[in-house]
Amino acid sequence: MSRTATVIIPARLGSTRLAEKPLQAIAERPLIAHVCDRVAAAGRIARFVVATDHERIATAVRESGYETMMTSPDHKTGTDRIAEAAAKLPGDVIINVQGDEPSLPPALLDELATVMLEHPEIPMGTVTVPLDPSDFTDPNVVKVTVDARGFALYFSRAPIPHDWRGEGKSDLLRMHVGIYAFQREALERFVSLPQGQLEKREGLEQLRALENGIAIHVTHGETPFHGVETIEDLERARREAARTTFTTSDKE
Repeated sequence: MSRTATVIIPARLGSTRLAEKPLQAIAERPLIAHVCDRVAAAGRIARFVVATDHERIATAVRESGYETMMTSPDHKTGTDRIAEAAAKLPGDVIINVQGDEPSLPPALLDELATVMLEHPEIPMGTVTVPLDPSDFTDPNVVKVTVDARGFALYFSRAPIPHDWRGEGKSDLLRMHVGIYAFQREALERFVSLPQGQLEKREGLEQLRALENGIAIHVTHGETPFHGVETIEDLERARREAARTTFTTSDKE
């Protein structure tokens, strides 16, 4: 029997940096609907659901034509919410697509899914794209360094790697994208672990894996795109959507 990948999109109403983020409108549709559109366009995903803690989000998802699942409002992290939903769903590979990635390229999601499906020995995977040098010092943009085998060395909100020679090269600057893929057993292990000191210090959940020896393979995308973390990100997403809508209408 062939292995399958299931995507779960965690979406909670009580976002700290941007109020009611999943329901914020982009091109007259809620942000969460745009994320669902992207996942639905991926070819290697057998099934996907939105795991939420609030009926308003569930309603918005259903009205957009997608599947939703109610989960506990008490989860501390998105991965805890993913694990609750995954226990009720099929799939050898479980992919956590953050509910604030309305520009996610479906082909990149397919590439990540393919790596994880074809290499069950890889416990966990994620995605990066080129980092704009102007975002290098922005703590809302997570940076990552990768070893020669393609596995993550470290994630940080701080500028890494440091260019101590002043060479100005940008090929090593990679921005982490909020997508995590797990072999099912790795997900179960991950959520059983306590939060580590690095995770608490950086506010980055994926550091729990590195602190406990769980390797994270990194799939590199070549087209930069941004998630929605702040009001500035939301306004940028709205401008991008408006330009796309205008261009499409203009061609017609």
